[in-house]
Amino acid sequence: MMNRTAAVLATVGATALVLAGCSGSSSPATEGPVQLTFWHGYTEADGEVLDQIVADFNASQDAYVITPETKTWAVIDDTLLPALTSDQGPDIVAMPAERMPVYADRGAFADLTDFYANADSNTADLVPQAVDMVTVNGTSYGVPTGFVPLAMFYNKALFAEAGITEAPTTWDEWVADATQLTVDENGDGTPEQYGVAIPDHATVANGLWPSLLLSGGGQIVEGTDEAVIDSPQNAETLAFWTDAITNDKISPTGLDGIGADELFSSGKAAMHVGGPWMASIAKDNNIDYGIAAIPAGPAEQAASAIGVAMGVTEQADEAKKAGAEAFFAYFFQEDVATEWSLASGWPPLRTDIPLSEVSSNPVVAALSEIAPTGRALLPGVVNSVDVITSIDELTQKAVAGGDIDDLLQTAQSQIQQAIE
Repeated sequence: MMNRTAAVLATVGATALVLAGCSGSSSPATEGPVQLTFWHGYTEADGEVLDQIVADFNASQDAYVITPETKTWAVIDDTLLPALTSDQGPDIVAMPAERMPVYADRGAFADLTDFYANADSNTADLVPQAVDMVTVNGTSYGVPTGFVPLAMFYNKALFAEAGITEAPTTWDEWVADATQLTVDENGDGTPEQYGVAIPDHATVANGLWPSLLLSGGGQIVEGTDEAVIDSPQNAETLAFWTDAITNDKISPTGLDGIGADELFSSGKAAMHVGGPWMASIAKDNNIDYGIAAIPAGPAEQAASAIGVAMGVTEQADEAKKAGAEAFFAYFFQEDVATEWSLASGWPPLRTDIPLSEVSSNPVVAALSEIAPTGRALLPGVVNSVDVITSIDELTQKAVAGGDIDDLLQTAQSQIQQAIE
């Protein structure tokens, strides 16, 4: 690893230092390495590992020193643009991937097209849909640090009590199992145990309902500028799931994402859709859990994927941009990418890392097996937050008994307005 890294960094570093000397905006080579700041929101054990990877990169060469600063994702979202405006922002920043197009559209991120074109960038084998999430109108403004499809977590003990031996694989099986797992002991119409926790708004990573719409054969946006949510396929999907939730009572109504997490972690819901963090939540609450792909709908088996990405801010001069790109190339080396996957609990970002390399972490192994079901959520759509808000309103009102056709027409208009 170190020999190849040294060779790549030597080339990049030499170029960067020449640029720094010419521009006058960075210290010349005789004054020491180029200093970069890196904001990220990895606040748990994964953050410690990321900081260690940064330290290892710093130790692997002498052209650059990156200093990580840990903040919450919300703080990054709230403070990045003001910090950049006052020239006090970071040189590298990580954020949820669906947010990156918003900032790229506002000129916050540098174009990384040339970086991706460089054979030494180690990006050739990255998961294509992970790169799609940070690409706007054909231009890549970031690199992925995580990409994982939502998965179904299920309570093995509750499955065993109900005589269910394996996870459902289709919608019909899912509803049938959820009905069997729903328990209303006193017959008052409010189950003490639900078969599944399906939030109707503020859903996990905003991806549950988009996953269902995809599996049912529908879409939300065609490309980046055409709303297509008002379709017969989406109407059928909404009707199927609102019926299962309200009539079969397999899940509470009015549930949000946090409430769904709590139902599963308390043992009051047998199934739940979530991301890698649910493994820790289940373990902390002594839930013996399994992981499976979200069951297939009538059209396909698909799950919206959660993404995190990092980019170089436009505040960075050419020397710092070269340093950031050198770090990205280091981060994507096969051994470093494997280390990061095992530590973060997310599938490898490189498609050429075999499952055997991550089998020591059962959560990573399970999520890697279902990785092909992942679909980028609203890739390249600048106003993705407004689109998600419209979907939230649609699903919440549909589950509450609203007219599905009218709601889809309203969502169509709102989403089209958001993306124009």
